[in-house]
Amino acid sequence: MSPRKANMESTIYLGSDGWWHGRVTMGVKNDGKPDRRHRRARTETEIKRKVKELEDLRDKGRAPKAGRKPTVAGWMETYLTDIASLKLRPRSLDDYWSKTRNDIIPGVGAHRLDKLAPEHLERMYRAMLDAGHAPSHVLKVHRILSRALKIAHRRRIIAENVATLVDPPTVDETETNPFTIQEAKAFLEAAARRPTSMRWIVGVGMGFRQGEVLGFRWPYVDLDAEMFHPQWQLQRLTWRHGCKDPHACGVRRHRFDPCPTDCATHKGYKRGCPKPCPKTCTRHASACPERKDGGLVFTRPKTKKSRNSVPIPPPFIPYLREHKAQQEELRAAAGDQWQEHGALFTRPDGRPLDPRADWEEFKELLAEAGIDDRRLYDGSRHTAGTILNELGVDMVTIMEILRHTQISQTRRYVKGRSHLSKDAMRRMGDTFMPGPEPATETKTETSASSAARARRRRRIR
Repeated sequence: MSPRKANMESTIYLGSDGWWHGRVTMGVKNDGKPDRRHRRARTETEIKRKVKELEDLRDKGRAPKAGRKPTVAGWMETYLTDIASLKLRPRSLDDYWSKTRNDIIPGVGAHRLDKLAPEHLERMYRAMLDAGHAPSHVLKVHRILSRALKIAHRRRIIAENVATLVDPPTVDETETNPFTIQEAKAFLEAAARRPTSMRWIVGVGMGFRQGEVLGFRWPYVDLDAEMFHPQWQLQRLTWRHGCKDPHACGVRRHRFDPCPTDCATHKGYKRGCPKPCPKTCTRHASACPERKDGGLVFTRPKTKKSRNSVPIPPPFIPYLREHKAQQEELRAAAGDQWQEHGALFTRPDGRPLDPRADWEEFKELLAEAGIDDRRLYDGSRHTAGTILNELGVDMVTIMEILRHTQISQTRRYVKGRSHLSKDAMRRMGDTFMPGPEPATETKTETSASSAARARRRRRIR
């Protein structure tokens, strides 16, 4: 009779099926029963190696939990619904869901978490790049997936986060293209002919983000103290179903077949024909009668630093007071049609400006001012930081005005100018290689010059 195995000791044996089997005691399951894991291999050496790996994970406290592991698609849904939603801002959560539905699930969603390999991710990234996605988009997908796998590893659902073994595409930092002082003046001159001129004066002259400018509300503007208090921002969020059966709610909008190549239905769509719906589609929440949490909403800025107060330039104050008086006239003219939101910049009926229309107006103003195309961020935030630097404002003060948490972030918003570099190098040259001093007329003849003149006369004779 063989002696009884000690507690937590593993068992290795050759089975009647010709395979070597190993059984490792990992601990206790949630129901109190022993947690015994099984491994098998063709050779005794290989089964010993597999058993040793399990024992090492157990001894280090890194053993994955017992039970069948979820697929990547199942875990991503759990992660975004129950975990990430508690921490992420609504707009960020929408972005996570979008990239999960459109990239992660079609790419690797069917793999089980414990069977996911680095090669699967590398092939997905390669396919995304070949399909025309920018490296920055692929990098964002990698970070979302890596974060979800990190949580799964922390909870011992998997033994390792395979995303840490993959090198995502390298992304070159976007070259900023802020306005020069002359371009900024030309842009504001073009904006002065529009009712929204004050919105662009504040955006370009003070470096606020688009959502912050459109989200300004009068209770947080102190004209007497000349201070802006950016406590809110305006964002467009994705609608969510408020009904009990989202799939049945959107039945009229489900499209399971791809559009034909000569599709006329979506001819005017900027992004082309929409992708076919999955069989269990729960989208189309915008058509839900009980939709919620979407549309244009006021949200809090992302960081505490972003809510810091910013001084208003004194020359702006008279124009802001005039803007407020004009808004009061619009409110009186609209009467019952006015929708009060307390917004600083509104449409004729009191609703906040639409970010999409605001972006389109920015492009129109660029064309009217004769300025080449560029990002809205370049024409506002980067422009303010760069011009403040040209005016001699120190970097720490610029950081406070732009409300950055780190000065390294502020330096990325300040672009050097060629004329400033040329002036700096001229002063550097004057320091090391001073030019010749101007000649001065000498009326008193010295003995040395008299002797030299005498020698010249003797040579001539």
